[in-house]
Amino acid sequence: MKLIINHSSMQPIYEQIVEQIKNKVMHGELEENTALPSVRVLAKELKVSALTVKKAYDALEEEGFVNTVHGKGSFVAFANQELLLEEKKKEVEADLERAIRKGRSCGMTDPEIRTLFEIILED
Repeated sequence: MKLIINHSSMQPIYEQIVEQIKNKVMHGELEENTALPSVRVLAKELKVSALTVKKAYDALEEEGFVNTVHGKGSFVAFANQELLLEEKKKEVEADLERAIRKGRSCGMTDPEIRTLFEIILED
């Protein structure tokens, strides 16, 4: 599986793995019941700790993207595009709420936040 790890990113490596696997599932690159590489194989491939890959797989399982069968491996749990897109929309909503709270906490008014949002949308 082709994943790209940015070691200079502020985002933890396990989160980079989670995000990329979720994107592959959402874009149909990984279908339901597809076996993921073993923890050791992916860790070796990415040149990261097996514990990092295990943490990523655990997070994916917790979110319902992966099922792990002891002794058999980890498999894509579902590939329902509508459910996955809904999940992504929830993430966007949460990110927007965080951004609004952050703007307000540093003294921005709602009209200033709206204006900034419109400027960013134009790019």
